Amino acid sequence: MGQIDMIRKIVIVMLILALASPLAACGRKSAPEQPEGSDHPRQYPTQ
Repeated sequence: MGQIDMIRKIVIVMLILALASPLAACGRKSAPEQPEGSDHPRQYPTQ
C-alpha cells in the first residue's frame, strides 16, 4: 500500500500544479496604461 499512497500524492501534486499554473500566467507585469482621454487617477482637493 505504500507505493499506491506515493502515486496518489504525486497525482494530487500534479493536479494542483496543473490547476494553479493558468492563474500564475494571468496579469501584466508592467505598469498599466491609461486609456486615451482618461484623466484618472484624479487629484481631488483636500479640505
